[in-house]
Amino acid sequence: MVLHVIAACVLTALAGYLLGSILFGVLISKAMFNEDVRTHGSGNAGMTNVLRTYGKLPAFFTILGDVGKSVAAAGIGRALFASLIGTDALLAPVCGAYLAAIFCMIGHSRPLYFGFKGGKCVLVGAGAALSISPVVCGILLLVFLIQFVFSRIVSLGSIIVAALFPVVSLVYWIVLGANTPTVIFNTLCCVIMGTMVIWLHRANIERLKNGTEYRFGSKNKK
Repeated sequence: MVLHVIAACVLTALAGYLLGSILFGVLISKAMFNEDVRTHGSGNAGMTNVLRTYGKLPAFFTILGDVGKSVAAAGIGRALFASLIGTDALLAPVCGAYLAAIFCMIGHSRPLYFGFKGGKCVLVGAGAALSISPVVCGILLLVFLIQFVFSRIVSLGSIIVAALFPVVSLVYWIVLGANTPTVIFNTLCCVIMGTMVIWLHRANIERLKNGTEYRFGSKNKK
């Protein structure tokens, strides 16, 4: 059983990382504009930078790709845990989905195929959360939209949601009646995912402190 758990974790991590390393922001910017979005704006490969640089349609395609790969990673992780460990083990198959999500986020931020320079993982994490626990994702999306209406700052909403993610998820899995090892594992994974998002937004946090963070609808500061 121990070997099965190790095998499931290794294969899940590998699948998540390799999928996460596919940067749709870069692929779309090269396909549509023959350039790398990372040479513009914030230098990131995420949807926000694609939207600012190229507009809504490329950003929409980026959303589909980044969310899609995280959903696929979570599905693969769940399937690997179910097949290698079993559905009645102490760690439920959903634990594999969370583990895959973490490594998909790592791949997105440090992509193997694109020089280890990627994005900030918000969409990737959101896609995984949506496929794993739609209720949690819905609550966090509502929080994000409410703050965005007032602030028009994407990064602030991302940071707030990342901080709330472990708390909301913990309550969700307890209410759902998951066993203790599964609750602990899932919560630790959510803490890691949320911490990654906040860490990757550290430059945004400094700009928020200084009052210089970008607000949608305002002109770029030169």
